Amino acid sequence: MTEYQISAPRTRAIALSAFMRGVYAWMSMGLGLTSLAAFMTVSSPAAMQFVFGTPGVFFGLIIAELALVMIVSMAIGKLSGGTASLLFMLYSALNGVTLSAVLLAYTGASVVSAFVICAGMFGAMSVYGLVTGKDLTSWGSFLFMGLIGIVLASVVNMFVKSAGVNFAISCIGVIVFVGLTAYDTQKLKVMGESAPADDALAVRRGTILGALTLYLDFINLFLMLLRLFGSRRD
Repeated sequence: MTEYQISAPRTRAIALSAFMRGVYAWMSMGLGLTSLAAFMTVSSPAAMQFVFGTPGVFFGLIIAELALVMIVSMAIGKLSGGTASLLFMLYSALNGVTLSAVLLAYTGASVVSAFVICAGMFGAMSVYGLVTGKDLTSWGSFLFMGLIGIVLASVVNMFVKSAGVNFAISCIGVIVFVGLTAYDTQKLKVMGESAPADDALAVRRGTILGALTLYLDFINLFLMLLRLFGSRRD
């Protein structure tokens, strides 16, 4: 066995480890910024009045968030590392502002409990996605159909306002986003293994895209758990 044959797998393992550390680091910073933005918004009556009391502002922020996700997801190959990072952090901050309503709708204990449970479930499934030898590609179509079903059912339930439908959406949502966490983590593992170690820009773009992907899985899983087990304020 040559020295190259010995060192190549080790080099790929080191590159993968660095790539995944970058993904989780950016994701953690995004979650931290979201939490800070939500807390600062809910702590400021003026900010709450501007976001939720001024016509069009809240929905404008939602549209801006969707635009940022689309830009980072679809144009990542054209963005510089700094621009991609800035857009991701901007999205995280805006998401915190819009999610501040959650802090008002649910008790503080419910929010903390849902976050802790979410972190545990997310961590377990992300580790599973990294270490399993099973190919999770077949999960993709099933999870995508589940995600579409959640969106359509949520839109319908805006008009029907059925507690039963809401409960079913939350249960299915937990299953879907738990599955997506493992599925997306494995996809990122494959991306990290094939990332060119000598192309710092490509690696940076990959870590930002990966961070956004897992960030979305975490936030949506958290919201589904909160809807299932959270206690609303009186």
